[in-house]
Parts: sequence; C-alpha cells; structure tokens
Amino acid sequence: MNTLSRRHLLQSAVALSALSALTTVARAAAPAKVRPVASTDLKWLDGTPAAFEGATLGVPWPRGTVKPAKGKVPEFKLGEVPVQSWPLAYWPDGSLKWTAHAVPAGTKPAGLSLVPGKATTPAKAVSVKQEATAVTVTSGDLMWVVPTSGEHLIATATRAGRLTLKEMKLVALRQNAPDLDATGSVSQQNFTSKISKVTVEQTGPVRAVLKIEGVHSGNGRDWLPFSVRLYFYAGSESVRIVHSFIYDGDPFKDFIRGLGVTAKTPMTEETHNRHIRLTGDGVGVWGEAVRPLTGLRRTVGKGLGIAQVEGKAVAVADMAKPVQDGLKWIPEWGDFTLSQLTPDGYTIKKRTRAGHAWIDSNAGTRSKGLAYVGGASGGVALGFKDFWQRSPTQLDVRNAHTEMAEITAWLWSPDAPAMDVRPYRSADGMDTHPEEIEGLNITYEDYEKGWDTATGVARTSELNLWVLGATPSHQVFSDMAEQVANPARLVLSPERIHSCGVFGDWDVANSSTPARKILEDRLTYQIDYYMKEVDQRRWYGFWTYGDVMHTYDAERHMWRYDIGGYAWDNSELSTDLWVWYSYLRTGRADVFKFAEAMTRQTGEVDVYHLGRFKGFGTRHGVQPWSDSSKQPRVSNVAYRRIYYYLTADERVGDLMRDLVDSDYALENVDISRKLPPAPGRERPKGVVASGFGTSWGAFLGAWLTEWERTQDTRWRDRIVNGMTTIAGLKRRWFAGEAPYDLKTGKFLGDGDYISVSHLNAVFGVVEMTSELWELVDVPAYRKAWLEYCRYYNAPKAEIVALLGKDPGGRNLRDAHSRLTAFAAFHEKDKALALRAWSEFFGNEGRESDGGLNRRTQHIEGPAVLRPLDEDPTLSTNGTAQWGLSAIQNLALIGDSLDEAAKTAGLL
Repeated sequence: MNTLSRRHLLQSAVALSALSALTTVARAAAPAKVRPVASTDLKWLDGTPAAFEGATLGVPWPRGTVKPAKGKVPEFKLGEVPVQSWPLAYWPDGSLKWTAHAVPAGTKPAGLSLVPGKATTPAKAVSVKQEATAVTVTSGDLMWVVPTSGEHLIATATRAGRLTLKEMKLVALRQNAPDLDATGSVSQQNFTSKISKVTVEQTGPVRAVLKIEGVHSGNGRDWLPFSVRLYFYAGSESVRIVHSFIYDGDPFKDFIRGLGVTAKTPMTEETHNRHIRLTGDGVGVWGEAVRPLTGLRRTVGKGLGIAQVEGKAVAVADMAKPVQDGLKWIPEWGDFTLSQLTPDGYTIKKRTRAGHAWIDSNAGTRSKGLAYVGGASGGVALGFKDFWQRSPTQLDVRNAHTEMAEITAWLWSPDAPAMDVRPYRSADGMDTHPEEIEGLNITYEDYEKGWDTATGVARTSELNLWVLGATPSHQVFSDMAEQVANPARLVLSPERIHSCGVFGDWDVANSSTPARKILEDRLTYQIDYYMKEVDQRRWYGFWTYGDVMHTYDAERHMWRYDIGGYAWDNSELSTDLWVWYSYLRTGRADVFKFAEAMTRQTGEVDVYHLGRFKGFGTRHGVQPWSDSSKQPRVSNVAYRRIYYYLTADERVGDLMRDLVDSDYALENVDISRKLPPAPGRERPKGVVASGFGTSWGAFLGAWLTEWERTQDTRWRDRIVNGMTTIAGLKRRWFAGEAPYDLKTGKFLGDGDYISVSHLNAVFGVVEMTSELWELVDVPAYRKAWLEYCRYYNAPKAEIVALLGKDPGGRNLRDAHSRLTAFAAFHEKDKALALRAWSEFFGNEGRESDGGLNRRTQHIEGPAVLRPLDEDPTLSTNGTAQWGLSAIQNLALIGDSLDEAAKTAGLL
C-alpha cells in the first residue's frame, strides 16, 4: 500500500437520508450436492510421539450427512480406542458441520477411522465431583482438588493416596519503575491469584475441563485478570493448563517483573534420593540430586552413583562405609534455576539455600522448558510451550532440601529486566491531526498520543503439570519435554477436510500439470521463506512471537522493525489466512505450528480485551499496540476460526464469542477521526460509518461462527440485513461504505456515490463471502457481489460504462484477480477466467509477483550482523494476498490455468 491508501481508509461516508430497508426473504441457500466423504482416518500431525498425554481434534462433515437426534449429543467410535465427542458447529439444515473428539493418553488412535456409533469407555475414566467449596477430578489413581475460591488453582493432588502436589497458584511481581535509572530505587510488590469463579465445562469420561477465572491480588489491589483452563485426560499423569491474562495496568507505573505459576511438593526421602531434572538442548536433560553421591573423594559403591543419576533410590546401608560416615558433610543443594533470557541462550545455576551464593552449573542455547523436583517415590514436573521462543523465561526449584519444595514456571523471568510496555515514542511535536497525517505520510505510522497503549491486550500460554510416582529417567523426562514443546496432535488429511466443503474456495496442493507446478513451487517457496525468517530474524519474544514483519529494507538488509507502520504485521492483508490455507492444502506440521503461533499472537496481543478499544485490534506498527488506528479488520474472527475448528480450542472460542457485538465499538472509536467532517456527516445516535470490507466484512466472521456454533438465527439475520441493504444501495458494493444502524445491522441511505478502495476485499470478506454463498440465499446480494467481482479489475471502458466514471483506487490487481475468478466460476464464463489469470500473472498491480522464479541471495561479511539469505522482493502484503489469490484461483478456475500460462509465456 502507498501512504495515501490509509488516508482513503479514514474517509467517512456522508450522512444520507434514510430509506426503507429492502425486504428480502432470507433462506438457507440451496444445499450443494452431498459430497462423498473419504474415511475419517486419524493421523499424527508430526510423526508418532514417544509419549502421548491425550489430545482433542475437530472433524468436519459434509452437509446433511450426520444428523443428531434433537437434544442428543452425537456419539462416535474410534475402533477400540475410547473417544469423547461433542458438537462444534452445525449446517443450516441442522446437520453437524464440525464435531470435536477427545482421545485418552497412552492410546494409539492414528490409523483408526472415526465413525458414528457407541464409543468405548476408558478403563479408568475421568470423573468430576462438584461441591460448594471445591471440584474434585479423579483419573485412575490421581485425584485433583480445585477450590472454588481463594488463591489456589489446585489445592492438592494425590497419587495412589500420596500427597504429591499442593497449593498451586499464580504469582506476579510488580515494579513501580522499569529500572534504577530514573530515581535510583524501585519498589516491588507480590501478587497471587484470587479466584472469582470456577466453571466445570466437561466431566469426562475421556476428558474433563475446568475453567478458573480471577485476578492477581495483593497489597490492597486487584489487577491482571486471568482465565485458566485445566484439561484432564483419562490415562494421563499430567494436566494441560491454558493460562490467559490481560494487562490492565498503567504502562508508565506498572512494570511486571515476574509472571508465573508455582506449586509445592512434599519431599520425604533422604536428600540424596531427591532429584532435579531440567531440559537442555534438543533431547538433552540436566539431572542432579539435592545431595550428590558422584564425584566424591571416596567411591560411594559399585553401581550406586549410576543409580542416583538415573533417579533410583539408593539405600544408605548399601553405601561404602566412608561415604556413610561422611554423608552429612556433603552439601545439600536446595535451589536451582534455569534462566532463558534470550532465544539463543540459557544458564543453569544452583545454590545451597537462600542467603548463599549461586554457583554456575551449565549453559546452552534453547531449552524445551520443563523442570522436575521430587524423590524416588514421586514428584512434580512443570513446564510450558514455546519456552525459548517466548523468552525471557525461567524455571525455578526452591527449598528442595527441606520438607516442602517449590517449583515455578516463570512466563516472564524475574531475572530479566522488568517488562516494559510503555509507548516506544513521544509525540515530538505531532500535536494536531494534520501534523499526525504528515507523520503518517513519512513513517506510515498513524500516531496519536494516548492511543498507543498496551492496556487491554492479552497473552495466552500453554503449560503441562505432571504428578509422578517416581523420578523419571532421563529418556522419559526427555520424552515429556518433547510433549511440552511439541504436543502430539491428531489431524485429518487435507483431502478429508476438503471433501466436506468447509472454509470456502481452496483445494488440495496439486502439481499435476506444468503450470500448477509453477504455482505450487512458488507457494511453497513463500511459506518456507517466512518460516525461515522467524529464526533468521529472531522474531521471538513474549509479546511478539507468532507475528512477522510487514516490509523489508533492502539497503539495511533488515525488515523495517523501527519504521512506523512497516514493522510488525498485525494480520495486515490477511497474513493469518494465507498461512492457514497453506496448512489446509498441504497438511504440513511446520506450517500448522507457524499458523498456531500466529493465531495465539494476533488474537491476543494485537487485540484489546477491555477498555475503550475493546473488540478492536491495532494496525501494524513498531509495537503490537503502537499504531493509533484501532480496527475491526485486525480483531477479525476470520483469522481465528480455522484454528478453532481444527482443534476445538476453548480459549479461541472465547475470543471469537467476545467479538459478536464488536460492531458497537464503532461508537467508541471513530476510525475516520483524522479528517475534517464532510457536510452532513452527523449521524443519529446508534448509527455509525462502516466500510463494507474493512469493518462489516470483519464482523461477518464473528456472526457466522456464532450462528454455526449455537444455531441462533439472530446472527444469520444480522448477516442477511447487511447483505440486503448493501444490495439495495444504488452503487451497491461500489459505494464502499455507508451509515450503519447498530441495532438492526442494516446500512442506511441510498448509496448514490462511488468509493472504491483496494482495502475493501483484502481482510477476510472474500473468504467469508465464499463460505456464506452456500449458507444463505439473498439473490440481490449475490448479484451485487458478482458485479463487484466482475468489474473491480475490469478494463476502464467497462467500469466507466457501469459507473459513469473511472472510480480510481483499483490497486492490487493480482490480489483481486480472485474476485474475477469468483465471478467466472459462478457465471461459468471461461473468457472471464482467462482474464482473471491475466490479471494474476500481470505486472499492473504494485504487489504483483511477476518473478515466479526469484529466489534468495546469500549475504555475509561486514554488511550484515550474521550471514543470511534474503529475498528483498517480498513484502508481507504482497506475499499474503498473492498466496490467497493463487489458492483461490487454483480452486475456482484451475482448469484454465495451463492455457493462461501459455498465453503469459510461462510454459
């Protein structure tokens, strides 16, 4: 985009005289032919895991094929493997569109086919007992007690009757200043979790889920609201923990020094039979005893040193007599820390106890983030996903030499500088809207003082907690760490998902013709390049891991990380969708993980969850929250829903539901505030200006998803109201925007004006419209959308004949070729299909990627910080939209590709 496009986006619609809303009968679109569905065979995303702690996946079904009895939960079976099932979404006819399925730990579900039928019951099912003061979850010989109030998320956990864990809670450390520079002193306060609500969401038999809500409390203050879900799977020794919090402090006064989860475990064995385990690089494990028996001046006894290293109990009576006599003189090491302050390095240190010096033990590059403390009769392991990617992070064990050890997983390491979420810049004289627009035109940053706040953003982390009956061997512990870092996932093949007609227009990756191979190779190149850039450019960090940068600076051989709106991407031009459709087509594990990290980032950090901007996200910038343009196009549910349906992730489900009424935020945030009001711009209360693509198109995802999930037709009706009234405007989609009635979801006025922007169709509205095409039938809207698709890229003479003038603003021709392809497919117009390919392959659009064979170049020497491979021709806007266009064009008009490629000189 050029800098003028942002200015165009800010323009508001003039107030128009209200017209009676068109009356159109909304009905479900005529069902597409029932597709033959392949067998629903489950497979591992990333190879057979060494350890499996249970998993949940989402499964789609073709329309009309699985119809549950009214009021009944659908049942499915998976061979002899137990499975727990529930609905995620419905087709308009009431048949199941998506179902979720949980399978227990220790099973081998891959290769088995999921079919309707009576499920096998686990031998040791999960059960839940609810009482006023606590919820008790039992799974085999494990029992977990979750209080309904107080500070503890888990009060106790027992294994075979032995108390193994107690008093698990959240902790936070706050500083009143980031460091000593300003005042020479800082004060620090401690906060712990305070529970306000516990909800039992599932009760077994395969999976139980508890949602705990509350705040961090201390020093007379409550802040940092949190939600924590606990997932219990039959047969598992662990609990999966999904931890989310919202930053609701003052960025200039509230600096988080530490944020973590902590628990205690009783230590009953002799100190030489107490053990610590920490994960190292790759499959590596660091393991030591509280009182080591190896390396002594006197040999402990044959095989006993190895036994201790392996975590086995060593009897004093078996030790050599000199060691027995001198045992009390061997220091006991009570405190241990693994601190990962950067993505490239961690250190391990230990000390005997508080008040004594730390001793450096070892160091490495990237730890998988799991710690264990306990004895031969059992203990606790705690760790979390994306440990080094989210650095600074830390794992602590304290007081292992006493009767009660503590283990803490720090999501933000207290060894690091305090978290600093202050704005990165000041106004610097930019005090008026005209000056701010001048600044926008030079740095591409939409700045306004006070609008660059982190207050209201969130972050979700995934932890695993084990209650074990013995100290794990190094190999077992290594396997556990792999499960933390790369959770075993069950998935379906791309062919099976595609057969159900979900997620609009896409097809399975297919290089069967020469022209297809050219496009598939380029699609692969681009997704590979961005995934490599994550590590090459160190796109890591607590608040930024999962995002990519917006635009490259070839002169510095750097992405423009410090230049206003060119830095973090924040979903600009639907990067999330490009990555997710890349996964759907290929089934690649690395692409899934890339997309998952992006979903966690863009849905949490780039979006406001409380405060005046609640419901909106932040435009691309140097910090995830720094740009003052707050937009529904960023908080867009379209970017989250694919992950939700593939995984049944409840946290993402919450985020999507929170956005069903986000259109009302347009009353609080005037996104056109920086331009003088046009004559007659005043609107009555409850009426706001709304763009069709950048705003209303973003709301569609929330309403469609809520309708699918609940079968509540008011969300369908809201969609239809918007469709009907857009179609009733004189210029239809070419009006671009119109006054919007929040109460009814209808657009107002006669729409007798033309406003065309290349931004209107690049934030998910194309994908949402493709899905809605077969779900609701509004004939007038279909005609209006097909008109827009046919004419947006039409030759000048054709669009002038339609509109009476050249509207301008028709950039991104290659990206909009998919609109032309959509019209060609639905109107069965081969000539239009060939025009679409010509637009796609042409060089008229600024973001066009005419160089399908361009590759990286290697740069090394003093010109760069370290050797790297770069492709300076790529920008994220162009890559995302080119990729989405290639994917949709292949699906819609792939049968004319070879002919078009020959005409373009590619074959």
